[in-house]
Amino acid sequence: QVQLVESGGGLVQPGGSLTLSCVASRRGLSIYAMDWYRQAPGKQRELVARITGRGNTHYTDSVKGRFTISRDNAKNTIYLQMNTLKPEDTAVYYCHINILEDDYWGQGTQVTVSS
Repeated sequence: QVQLVESGGGLVQPGGSLTLSCVASRRGLSIYAMDWYRQAPGKQRELVARITGRGNTHYTDSVKGRFTISRDNAKNTIYLQMNTLKPEDTAVYYCHINILEDDYWGQGTQVTVSS
């Protein structure tokens, strides 16, 4: 079992920045890929960014060049640095990890981009 707790969401103006954090409740997860997903109202949950155990990263096309995913294994934490935010980035952002075919999700943190 592992619990994931996100933080850092909020209201930001278009063009602004936010950094999301996700803390895992246990150590020993450095070998696993971890992800950020988001779900906007009326839309399906989508993968935003992924970071592998080796630190390789993947981004959905709409956030490439604006978002950066990173991890600090010593703190059992992953981050999502979001720059040049757009109204279409408005969503609930979720942290996710798959361990031996079991999926674990955080409770989500709301990001609202609006003037």
